[in-house]
Amino acid sequence: MYFHLLTLIWVYASFASATITFRLQKAANPTADQADAYTHIESVMRTAIARYSKYATRPNKNITVQYVPSVATADGNFNGNLRFGKGRQYMNERTALHEIAHTLGIGQTKAFDTRCAANNWPSGTKLLRTWDGPNAKINCGGGHIWPYGLNYDKEMSETNAVRHCSMYLNEDPIWETKSHRDFLAQVDSAPMADSA
Repeated sequence: MYFHLLTLIWVYASFASATITFRLQKAANPTADQADAYTHIESVMRTAIARYSKYATRPNKNITVQYVPSVATADGNFNGNLRFGKGRQYMNERTALHEIAHTLGIGQTKAFDTRCAANNWPSGTKLLRTWDGPNAKINCGGGHIWPYGLNYDKEMSETNAVRHCSMYLNEDPIWETKSHRDFLAQVDSAPMADSA
């Protein structure tokens, strides 16, 4: 029983705060363009991850970041890959926050689609209504979410960035996998099996 209790404490502590990390893939001998892009990308990723770490307590993700000049703007995928294109105007915190959200499941998972279809955002809706009034509603479409989805640069502000991190990425679950749920279910049921 003692082992199971320690396991439970470890599991819950592991998921109690956001741990998002990134690794930027770099060319061994970067061109001037690549070196400049790497500097911009590293800066905005550090800034965005610091904000998520402060306001989004649930997600854990290791992200592989790439500079791919042929990408039109930037794109993030639930598989943990995030690519920035050549346009320096997209190498900003707003874009990084938005694309990291895709790596965490926004617009990328069945759980997200299910929540969107049912408009089932208990924590997010509650927060949204404290900010925007009692009739405020979370909207989804085309793999995106609003308000506070940071879909366009004009949406970026300090307030909107905090709300983005606080509202969507503390919902349970938009990013979890079946294996994660099965593992938690096994750990949760273990103490009951020992005490029987």
